[in-house]
Amino acid sequence: MSAEPADPTALAEVDLVLGSTSRYRAELLRRLTARFRQAAPDVDETRRPGEAPRALAQRLALAKAQAVAQRHPGALVIGSDQVAALADETLGKPGDAATARAQLAACSGRRVDFHTALCLVDARDPTAPRIHADIDLTTVQFRVLGAAEIARYVEREQPLDCAGSFKSEGLGIALFERVTSEDPSALIGLPLIALCRLLRSAGVALL
Repeated sequence: MSAEPADPTALAEVDLVLGSTSRYRAELLRRLTARFRQAAPDVDETRRPGEAPRALAQRLALAKAQAVAQRHPGALVIGSDQVAALADETLGKPGDAATARAQLAACSGRRVDFHTALCLVDARDPTAPRIHADIDLTTVQFRVLGAAEIARYVEREQPLDCAGSFKSEGLGIALFERVTSEDPSALIGLPLIALCRLLRSAGVALL
């Protein structure tokens, strides 16, 4: 474990950029600070042939942070990516109600692994940017779901922009038997415990 820097910089004093337009990630980051900007990373998120879900999440989190850091020299840039995996199949954002219902039906009674990768690019020294990274694994065990309750859930919560077709911070919690994770915020899209750890490693004090 690395020692705490002798003279850490206060979080309010850094130019913090969230490399994401996600409102869910922004809501999570506001738990730590209101002083940040958001920027779209504009990264191709296509999965490479044979790429494991964990590796995909790590690659994209790094690519997003680096892409935004190039446009924001002197900033601390947060990149994050989440990949939901049902066995070897990745579950993307459904986009429409029919796909959401199909995803939840496929998840019924099964385990889904959520790999949430995090990357912090410290570009305060543009000649030598530093990279800090972490990843969380959250496992969700779905209970057996009936077609009617799946339809009611999708109609009520409209989880069309959520990988796996649910919102764990909302009614989606009723779909599960259990959730196993070291960080409850990771399932929503930004692992705050890991982020605090990476900020401390970069010499930034939250308290």
